[in-house]
Amino acid sequence: MSELTVARKKSLWKGLLAGAVAGLVATAAKSVAEKFYPPRTHGEPEPPEVLAEKVAGHPLDAGTKAVAAEAIHWGFGIAAGAAYGAAAEFFPIVADKEGATFGLTLMALTHDSALPAMGLAAEPADQTPREHSSEAASHVVFGVVAERVRSLTRGLMD
Repeated sequence: MSELTVARKKSLWKGLLAGAVAGLVATAAKSVAEKFYPPRTHGEPEPPEVLAEKVAGHPLDAGTKAVAAEAIHWGFGIAAGAAYGAAAEFFPIVADKEGATFGLTLMALTHDSALPAMGLAAEPADQTPREHSSEAASHVVFGVVAERVRSLTRGLMD
């Protein structure tokens, strides 16, 4: 950690904003990573698609489902980034391992617990090794990109 980081005046709003920008860019990076190493290869629906239909309470036509799923996907990424930015502002340890720890923690909280509990994804024990390793890899990409963008963006705010 540099002296500049230690000496910086902490700001919740700047942390949230830097994190939201980071979440946006990291979501794009995660999406690209999943194009190269997709987690679902047998036609399983994406969790945001399942959530969109659960929220609607009925099946959605393909166009509506795609738009809703993208909104959920990007909205969650931005929100996760904002929360990360705020946490990193006051607790720099959350940025440990250049953001990789954040990415894997996010995976544990979502794909390994909340999404299966909500019926939006398979239980971890039922996931194939390929699905699990793809999710881990893409979440590390998310976390590392989020940390790079957050720290750069936050530095520009001072």
